[in-house]
Amino acid sequence: MRLSTKLFGVEYHFKSLNEVMAKANELKSGDQLAGIAAKTTKERVAAKEVLSEVTLKDLKENPAVPYEEDEITRIIMDDLNLKVYDEIKEWTVKDLREWLLSTEVKGNDIKWIRRGLTSEMIAAVTKLMSNLDLIQTAKKIVVTKHCNTTIGGETVLAARLQPNHTTDDPDGIMISLLEGLSYGVGDAVIGLNPVDDTVDSVIRVLERFDEIKRKWKIPTQICVLAHVTTQMEAIKRGAPTDLIFQSIAGSEKGNEAFGINAKMIEEAKNLALREGTAAGPNVMYFETGQGSELSSDAHHGVDQLTMEARCYGFAKRYDPFIVNTVVGFIGPEYLYDSKQVTRAGLEDHFMGKLHGLSMGVDVCYTNHMKADQNDIENLAILLGAAGCNFFMGVPVGDDIMLNYQTTGYHDIQTVRETLNKNPINEFSLWLEEMGIRKDGKFTKKSGDGSIFL
Repeated sequence: MRLSTKLFGVEYHFKSLNEVMAKANELKSGDQLAGIAAKTTKERVAAKEVLSEVTLKDLKENPAVPYEEDEITRIIMDDLNLKVYDEIKEWTVKDLREWLLSTEVKGNDIKWIRRGLTSEMIAAVTKLMSNLDLIQTAKKIVVTKHCNTTIGGETVLAARLQPNHTTDDPDGIMISLLEGLSYGVGDAVIGLNPVDDTVDSVIRVLERFDEIKRKWKIPTQICVLAHVTTQMEAIKRGAPTDLIFQSIAGSEKGNEAFGINAKMIEEAKNLALREGTAAGPNVMYFETGQGSELSSDAHHGVDQLTMEARCYGFAKRYDPFIVNTVVGFIGPEYLYDSKQVTRAGLEDHFMGKLHGLSMGVDVCYTNHMKADQNDIENLAILLGAAGCNFFMGVPVGDDIMLNYQTTGYHDIQTVRETLNKNPINEFSLWLEEMGIRKDGKFTKKSGDGSIFL
């Protein structure tokens, strides 16, 4: 494996494949904070040139974190289809890029090849792609999953209805929920980030969600995004639960910081299938975001894009209904400005799709980041064109509990109309029955939550 190159008369020598991977990454403030980013643009280009000649076999034999030290590495390796891998292992990363971008390669071809790819291979090819490359290739990959309804499809753009409240007040939550439904939001999931992570509080919210869902016969999924152990206890106590949620990381140590491990997630999935209220078979919901491993000192000196790819390798084991990257939430320490957030959103979506995940993006930013609402609207259009499965829906795009800015209910409707997208089919038919949509267009009832009162 060659780890050096000569560029513009200067020789560049890299000590390891992890160093090549880190320095080939597009500029990210998180990699700079970790001290692993390329020092100059020329060094970045040199690292990309070296990475382009690395074989897929090299990447399999040199995982970001050693097999013996990390259960996520073991999951990624143990789940690899060796028959497919053997057919492509001599490919270089640039070969993989050219193959993915070929007009002759279709979605079914990609479904075949991804079974022989590790997360590090997917991260590597991502580093060689332009933003347009990421959009074009992700668009080819159609991923559908089923919980109570079926998410995915070339014409579908779903949305999570996120009615967060500063005190978990049930009435306040419900007002936001009903308004969101009137905007055609909530087909991916109705999911609350709770202030109170106790079992009793989670049960109260789930029961209220279930009451609304049953009263209006809404074809969707419900979830409260508490810690996985809290949700499991709520299910054991009879709480109506369609999806079990958990934030995940790309290393075993990172997952330990979240208070989870692979065995716990497996138990949660089995519990949801056995005692949950969803039809299934996809009953898990995961969230990720570049930089989370660095924030818990669990990145093992590996760049944040590669660690993010490993999150998806871990998630794939549990065949989730949805996964989303909360791309601009952590802040400028990891993604400094709108350019970095845009790049990360396109990277994450592409990597998740290439892993075979039903991928969404929380197109968002925090107020201490160099970004604004126009920036996330730009990214939403780019991701919509790339075939993103779902976005977030929050009243006027301002989450008053989490203190960050994301896509609002009205934004979802606008992106759908602009790109000729629709809600999930079952939900779309329900909107027609409620008079909120007619002939594929929203009516005057849209945005009027009082129709449910």
